[in-house]
Amino acid sequence: MKGKHTRAKATMKRLGLKGFNKPKRTPSHSGKSHVVMAKDGDKTKLIRFGQQGKTGDKTMTKRAKSFKARHGKNIKKGKMSAAFWSNKVKW
Repeated sequence: MKGKHTRAKATMKRLGLKGFNKPKRTPSHSGKSHVVMAKDGDKTKLIRFGQQGKTGDKTMTKRAKSFKARHGKNIKKGKMSAAFWSNKVKW
């Protein structure tokens, strides 16, 4: 094996990602609006997140509060969860 993250880097190149933990919009994907190659220590994971066509609210509206309350447990899991990235990027 050449390097620890050879397969992850190949996937990142295919998807046009700039680096680990750097989300990118995916307008042509059928279901999810963003993709990120999450890295936490030695673990890497491809995560697709966000509903296509929906926008989050950067201000604390009722919708934003509901999202954060509903997904709070998953957001706390950190970089390896889709809820964390959705909260960071869309909300």
